[in-house]
Amino acid sequence: MKSIKFILAGILFGIVMSKSEAISWYRIQEMFRFQSFHMYGIIGTAVVLGIIAVYLIKRFKLRDFQGNPIVFQPKQMSLPRYLIGGTVFGLGWALTGACPGPMFVNIGFSYWAILVAIAGALVGTYSYGVLKERLPH
Repeated sequence: MKSIKFILAGILFGIVMSKSEAISWYRIQEMFRFQSFHMYGIIGTAVVLGIIAVYLIKRFKLRDFQGNPIVFQPKQMSLPRYLIGGTVFGLGWALTGACPGPMFVNIGFSYWAILVAIAGALVGTYSYGVLKERLPH
């Protein structure tokens, strides 16, 4: 029963994604073709909420589920990391019309074709884990 809040958060996430149409292949294609502001508004809202959440976590020294302090580790700044990674992620997003979070919401709507995109995302994640030491960071 301690995990019920995470299940409820996931259900709320699914509802927000579906009601905002962020799971729609058409909306994602509109964004990549610069035909609509809709998805940019959703992403911008998520960025602002993320900034507020990180500020509050740091300000009130919040703890995680197990009672450990939440610590943010600074990342190394390197141009290849963000250019290559962002390009690969963006290409996958544009080709499939699906972002990682909303992909699972599509399963909830019985859009079974999304399983191909999920399989590709899992293969890509596994491949990165295997090649991580050989990639420019």
